[in-house]
Amino acid sequence: MPRAPRPDDLYTLRVPGQPAISPDGDQVVFTLKTAAVDKDGYRRSLWRVRVDGSAPARQLTLGAKSDAKARWSPDGSTIAFLSDRGAILQAGGGGDLPAKTEAPKDGKTQVWLLPADGGEAIQLTRLPEDVSDLDWNPDGTRLVLVSGATRATRAPEQRRAGDPPKRDARLIDRLDYMVNGGGFIYDKPSNLWLVDVADGTSRRLTTGRASDEQPAWSPDGRHIAFSSDRHADADLSWRSDIYLADVETGRVRRVTGGRGDRAFRAPAWSPDGRRLAAIGHRFPAGAGSRAGVWLFDPGVEGQGDDLTAGTDHEVGAAMGSDLFGGAEATLSWSPDGRRIVFGAPIDGSYEAWRVEVATRRIERLTQGRHYLGSITAGGRPDGSMRLAAVRVAGTDAPDVVTGDIPAGGLAKQQPIELRRVSDLNGAAWGDIALVEPQERWHEVDGRRIQGCFIRSAAGRAGRRPPLVLQIHGGPATLYGWSIFWEWQCLAAAGMSVYACNPRGSQGYGEAFTHANYGDWGPGPMRDVMAGVDSLIDDGLADPDRLGVTGGSYGGYLTSWIVGHTDRFKAAVTCRSVNDLYSMMLSGDIAGPEFAKLEFGASAWEDPDALRAQSPITFADRITTPLLIQHAENDVRTPMTQAEELFTVLRSLKRPVRLMRVPEETHELTRSGAPFRRVENIERIRDWFAHYLVQRKGGLPPI
Repeated sequence: MPRAPRPDDLYTLRVPGQPAISPDGDQVVFTLKTAAVDKDGYRRSLWRVRVDGSAPARQLTLGAKSDAKARWSPDGSTIAFLSDRGAILQAGGGGDLPAKTEAPKDGKTQVWLLPADGGEAIQLTRLPEDVSDLDWNPDGTRLVLVSGATRATRAPEQRRAGDPPKRDARLIDRLDYMVNGGGFIYDKPSNLWLVDVADGTSRRLTTGRASDEQPAWSPDGRHIAFSSDRHADADLSWRSDIYLADVETGRVRRVTGGRGDRAFRAPAWSPDGRRLAAIGHRFPAGAGSRAGVWLFDPGVEGQGDDLTAGTDHEVGAAMGSDLFGGAEATLSWSPDGRRIVFGAPIDGSYEAWRVEVATRRIERLTQGRHYLGSITAGGRPDGSMRLAAVRVAGTDAPDVVTGDIPAGGLAKQQPIELRRVSDLNGAAWGDIALVEPQERWHEVDGRRIQGCFIRSAAGRAGRRPPLVLQIHGGPATLYGWSIFWEWQCLAAAGMSVYACNPRGSQGYGEAFTHANYGDWGPGPMRDVMAGVDSLIDDGLADPDRLGVTGGSYGGYLTSWIVGHTDRFKAAVTCRSVNDLYSMMLSGDIAGPEFAKLEFGASAWEDPDALRAQSPITFADRITTPLLIQHAENDVRTPMTQAEELFTVLRSLKRPVRLMRVPEETHELTRSGAPFRRVENIERIRDWFAHYLVQRKGGLPPI
């Protein structure tokens, strides 16, 4: 018998990610994330499935804590992956690491090797710091790693009995010294290491204060391309380039140079090694710039060509979901070097595409109301390709899908057929009745605005149900055909949901994404309010029972809206920006660049412009009952953003409540501890139910 969704269904959710196709194209290894036994963390294990789906996916590793980022050796005989199982083995445990276990003498996460035909995994590296990424060299004898280690072994302990503790004051002389979810990073930049597969001998390849990431080995094995920011005063701008490191000498040179700021990432070599593709742009439209597929000559610095120029394809754009988090975007070359496969959104769906290098002709490979994440593709001997991705839709939980891409053009531009090769959530979620999102469009200021409407069953008997307006973060991200558990739980509690993509959202072209430049509040507010009004006009929402919520930038716009209208009976502002001036001067993206890219000037150059766009400036006008949710370890939008707004509203004796979530970061709703994610949905659901469904006044009881 079908049942309504519940917040605690998150405990049984199984989320695949990081698919990797075997060299012969017949198998996919992926990471599966599940809630830990105590529901205070996650376990990640490796699974394998045949590309044709002829057999069920099977588990390869136990995943006592985290086994992830599987990489096939070039001959397909070995799977290298990252795991923290060494810490568990040193602790003598067979399950989750005890909370007070002493840290291992080497880094917690290291490289392990697993025979593809079965057997026990063996530990390859024992660096003093964690390893975060890896890539095989073409002959399978070495790996390149990313690690914050500065030496191959841990330095000997120098402290003697009676000595005072080691000094622990943090001496910081640069911005960009911490990162949301990663904490302080100023003293451990990630560099590249080489390790021999035969004996585990390690050698540091790159040095310096810059973080070197996303390594890709050249087909001839002589160079490694990687993404980094190695220019002087790198902390004062948002810039990333593609560099090449000579494997033998360690000499580093830049490929994607040129004047001005730029953002290039995800390097991918052509099969012949003569060209490098990358995702990026040169900030032509500030923070609203569209990332494209660029092509570079690795032997000439600075020259590049955007193969997707003149299109609306925003390569690697970020689509929101509270079930399936985003993944690093990648590019995949066809075996003949003629085409490049990439992922990008269109009209709320997220699809696989390919661009022909010589002609720039773009083909849409997939089509559906879905979100295809972690898109990757591998070549076949006949010149065709095999695609693998994680698919999630408005009412479909995440699963692995595969498809065959022909070597030539698509017949009559027909999309390729996608096969679902896993069924990871059917047993636990098969009886849950979910609401299919409905597509909505309206027009504001000459722009077409898209949204998704989740209609509650409470409104299907001729009654107008309450409506909760949802606003995404970013602002340069988007909502689309991706399941949101919070929306489904609100609908189950008697409230419809409208999720809107106002100006500034990705997926509708660079001009649309740039349209909120210097206008975070008034214009986007008109966009979302017009969507609400269209639902009211169509008899789908009760105008006297409206709620509004959003996270990050969505929290900003929520706080802005309730400071400019009293139409909403309840609101929840999550991890929000409330004071733009202090936001630009604190947290992990503090500095001159963010404000310049969004508003045209740094905080100290034009403070009045930021204060005019800050919700805190209008906080004394807020009368809507407001729940302020914020995580205490959030350094993207620091905790003070919530404290400032709460202080004003409580001082004015307005209906307000502060929900401080301990230990979590800005990623609470996506990757926070399972029990806190469940509680978060329950608190938001109950807050809106109190005011919109039960029509009560006063603050809900604690």
